Amino acid sequence: MSLEVIILAAGQGTRMRSALPKVLHQMGGKSMLHHVIKTAMQLDPRGIHVVTGYGSEQVREHISGLADIDSDKINWCFQAEQNGTGHAVAQAIPAVDTESNCLILFGDVPLVDEDSLRNLCNSKACLAVLTATPERTDGLGRILRDQTGAISGIVEQKDATSQQLNIGEINTGIMRCPAAPLGHWLKNLSNDNNQGEYYLTDIVASAVADGKSVHGEIAGDPDLFLGVNSRMDLATVERKFQQLQAQRLMNNGVTLCDPARIDIRGEVTFGIDCSIDVNVVLEGNVIVGNNVSIEPNCLIRNATIGDHCEIRANSVIDDATIGKNCMIGPFARLRPDTKLADHVHIGNFVEIKKSEIGEHSKSNHLAYVGDSIVGRNVNIGAGVITCNYDGANKHQTVIGDDVFVGSDSQLVAPVSIASGATIGAGATITRDVEENTLAITRSPQKIIADWKRPKKR
Repeated sequence: MSLEVIILAAGQGTRMRSALPKVLHQMGGKSMLHHVIKTAMQLDPRGIHVVTGYGSEQVREHISGLADIDSDKINWCFQAEQNGTGHAVAQAIPAVDTESNCLILFGDVPLVDEDSLRNLCNSKACLAVLTATPERTDGLGRILRDQTGAISGIVEQKDATSQQLNIGEINTGIMRCPAAPLGHWLKNLSNDNNQGEYYLTDIVASAVADGKSVHGEIAGDPDLFLGVNSRMDLATVERKFQQLQAQRLMNNGVTLCDPARIDIRGEVTFGIDCSIDVNVVLEGNVIVGNNVSIEPNCLIRNATIGDHCEIRANSVIDDATIGKNCMIGPFARLRPDTKLADHVHIGNFVEIKKSEIGEHSKSNHLAYVGDSIVGRNVNIGAGVITCNYDGANKHQTVIGDDVFVGSDSQLVAPVSIASGATIGAGATITRDVEENTLAITRSPQKIIADWKRPKKR
């Protein structure tokens, strides 16, 4: 029997106090709905049906703009009024093949894992419910079992008796059921309850009444099924997500000085024997080689870092490619489209933007290199600036191999410095410099004897 997934994503999330639809709030650098859809895709379903409501167009536009989601495979359903979870699922049922199995997920439960869902889907029972036993059960529906231990129903907290509130097993909301009986039970739902809503959980009682088998799959880690209804909830699942990412890195051979003080907001791949100090943020797609050291307070976004590199404290690397055996920082900034070859040194308070730096070249302090191609074995001194912007357009600077650029020089682009040339300190270069020449633009030094400074009257 083929699998189809229904994801409920219609709520506004009033407790979030936000104009943004709840499922678009981010965890780990991606929207909660993005996480859920990605997990659902790992199950290779025949179809994914997303039920939207508040901010429907915004939700659809967000998902359609994601490179790793084929939005053409998503069927969008609209719930005009939020009348409960049962009512929400009913909006998607007409689009579901009656011969398929339905897996029901929630767009605000972003930590849900593939293994738990596979176990649920493999159950031979007609209706399979994912349950959990968290430390706190406030606000959650309780699982009711009969004397044999079989599930007999689910009661929402607002409708539970005092005795039922003492039950420690809760409903995660996630269910798997054949589409045909599911559609039948949904039609018979009643909103005669304290919230006046059509509860999806009531189909459990219907299944029992029809003599169908109901299985409760207890989740190994209840924290993976935390729902988000407030900013505090969002912070809680974020910390759990980061804990899981940290564990994954350490299991793969990465040393974390403090696993609680790293944030991963994207897809991150590390080689072995790397070390990461505290307060490092990794965003987007980050690929790091072997034996790489990252010191405290660094931001690395959409970057590739080769083997044996050292990223010193307080550096920012944004959309850049770094070769092997490079040393970056402290307080360095590599801006988008920067490419460093092997054995490059970029030191403190150096900014590189849209430039290629050749092997064994270095700029150790207080420089700006933008829109440039820099050869091998080049030394760029302190205070050097490539003047790449004329107020309207960007221009390129080309520096050959074995060039020495003295401190406090300005290279006014477009300009080329040929291999072996030397730029004297304090020079302003506006014309091309030939090979193996010295370029200076200083005024002759003058010494005025018996000079007296002006004095304040």
